[in-house]
Amino acid sequence: MSTNQSILDAIANLPGDWHGAGCLGENIIKAILSYADKTPFDVSLETGVGKSTLALSHCSKKHYAFAADIGESLTRTRNSELLNASNVIFIEGFCQKTIPAHTFTEKLDFALIDGAHGHPFPELDYYYIYPHIRGGGLLVIDDIHIPTIHNLFRVLCSDDMFLLDRIVQTTAFFRRTNSPTFDALGDGWWLQNYNRKYYPIPIIDETGSLVSYTAPGNKIPC
Repeated sequence: MSTNQSILDAIANLPGDWHGAGCLGENIIKAILSYADKTPFDVSLETGVGKSTLALSHCSKKHYAFAADIGESLTRTRNSELLNASNVIFIEGFCQKTIPAHTFTEKLDFALIDGAHGHPFPELDYYYIYPHIRGGGLLVIDDIHIPTIHNLFRVLCSDDMFLLDRIVQTTAFFRRTNSPTFDALGDGWWLQNYNRKYYPIPIIDETGSLVSYTAPGNKIPC
């Protein structure tokens, strides 16, 4: 999607304290824009709101922003002269409630998880979003330096559905592969590469003994 470069530069150069909920760095915004330049986004989504919303409002034909007005992040974004409001649908409220309640009707070209950061909220975002990312689409996970989010990052690095494309500062960009979508209503933990790689985790019980394990159906070698 063709966008006035001066607008994009203005978004990327907004100060880090533009709102009180924390903002993506200039290099991360520019990375998002570089992907859109190569393959324009028809439909995009993010949890959280801010400079990324401004950028995606210009490089996505339809952008969903799920966010509460924390630190005036939503207010500042909505009132910004840099927002292309015609391309954005705001779903206001806490993502822990709005994402599960949303009915997804379109495949996503781009999804950014940057809402509530405490455990297990990024995983909750991921659970409802991942089945809707199209093959070749992008999944972006911010703040992978936070230990619980870093664990999600490690799981995705091992997952056949995603290929790590790059890391910019503390933000990971994954490309959705053409592998089948993991059943969101099943179990199958023993089929996931991360579990296969690290199972079993050594556990010492209250007697000081190492707990023994039996894998389901012997599908994971112990």
